[in-house]
Amino acid sequence: MHARDLLKQLGLRAKESWGQNFLSDEGVLADIAEACGLRAGDTVVELGPGLGSLTRALLATGAKVVAVERDRDMVAALEAMKLEGLTVVAGNAAETDFAKVAGVPDVVVCGNLPYHLSSPILFEVLEQAHAVKRAVFTLQAEVVERLAARPGGRDYGLLTVLLGLRYDIENVMSLPAAYFHPPPKVDSAVVALERLSKPRAEVTSDAHFKKVVKASFAHRRKTLSNSLKGDKALEPLVAEALAKSGIDGKRRAETLSVEEFAALERAFGPSGGASSAPRPAPSSSPPQG
Repeated sequence: MHARDLLKQLGLRAKESWGQNFLSDEGVLADIAEACGLRAGDTVVELGPGLGSLTRALLATGAKVVAVERDRDMVAALEAMKLEGLTVVAGNAAETDFAKVAGVPDVVVCGNLPYHLSSPILFEVLEQAHAVKRAVFTLQAEVVERLAARPGGRDYGLLTVLLGLRYDIENVMSLPAAYFHPPPKVDSAVVALERLSKPRAEVTSDAHFKKVVKASFAHRRKTLSNSLKGDKALEPLVAEALAKSGIDGKRRAETLSVEEFAALERAFGPSGGASSAPRPAPSSSPPQG
């Protein structure tokens, strides 16, 4: 049933302030479910299931679905559907412990996300990378383009690098605004994040890697050296770290690969000291039981 008709049947309206834009095309929904790589018996955490359109496509794979929804109207509608294999959790997707709600140590996460929650949820995936083996999200098209960008272009940025350390990133498909009800003002796209068996490069810590990358991109028009000096903790060590890593400080942040950012982070050392020895990054492989 089309989202417009289902909303009318339920006596509900899309909440614009919550970024609710519903996708109804069954072919597209099946393609998104397929991108999740699910097998019968797997557990997938769906964020923002809304009217349950993607939920049904996910259940059709034989997987169990844990749907996290904060809109109480949608929670009630989903529970009333009594879909076999579905567990509905009332909560904020951006504050969810994915493995905990799924009840498994290694989980697939997916969802057609409200645009304003895209960054918080992507950062949450990063925080929980040890437990998120795959993530498939519908996002604003330009966000997906940034995530999948290669070094050298203006789209390449902070999240591209941070996610790239742990995940392979694929732009799966484009979704014009007309596919949604109500149609958003911009087009969307589907991105798939596939966790690597080990990080793309060694870093001393995820937190320190984020600090270095964030400082590097803080002033995109400036050289890498000048951008890094904008962070007071890093400033005294910038010249030594650049020399140690073999990276030209006159370059700009968007030209560095993930591996080069990792080398730069190691050169600063675990507590910001360029002379400190790096320690191995924690493995992103699933916990062994």
